[in-house]
Amino acid sequence: MPCLQVEETGVQEDRLGEMKICAFQGSPREGGNTDILLREALKPAREAGHDIKIFALNTMDISPCQDCGQCEDNGICVIEDGMTSIYKAIRDADRIILASPVFFFGMSAQTKAMIDRCQAIWCEKYLLKKPIPEGPSGRKGLLISVGGMKKEIGLQCCEATAKAFFRTISVPVHENLGFTDVDAKGMIMLHPTARMDARHAGERLIA
Repeated sequence: MPCLQVEETGVQEDRLGEMKICAFQGSPREGGNTDILLREALKPAREAGHDIKIFALNTMDISPCQDCGQCEDNGICVIEDGMTSIYKAIRDADRIILASPVFFFGMSAQTKAMIDRCQAIWCEKYLLKKPIPEGPSGRKGLLISVGGMKKEIGLQCCEATAKAFFRTISVPVHENLGFTDVDAKGMIMLHPTARMDARHAGERLIA
């Protein structure tokens, strides 16, 4: 099953006011700091009854981009793996959350592999001039990043990658929520505001 962790809270997909939320959990550590913050950010959407899909990237079969160039002609990736369900979720989503730990001043390999495979969508948008259309709720994004170092450069690098990703998938606006000096598993629970910050970011996302 490509999407191993899925929560669908909507009863009817075309129900008035319901949005589709697509969330990517890019940490290999289940129940870790990234996972905790993502779940906090999703609480407002869950409480509002929106349709939520969570992709646990570490559990999925996603090959790295081969830079073969075949997507340049039609915007379709020739690799058939877990990205098939992700492509559909990205196209259908009104709101997209990208959550990743900071590894060596960048996103996790699991997260970056997924982003790199969106080269097919980049070709579709910029070469074929076919951007993903906005639905009635528009398209907005949220980046959640957590790093163990005290320096901001790791967050800044993640933010740059996230901006390229969001604009490629036709998300014109997104918020960055990042935390430094948080390393050990569960350490984010000791942060005085992190969970509430994530929840507030989730509230703004669906506003």
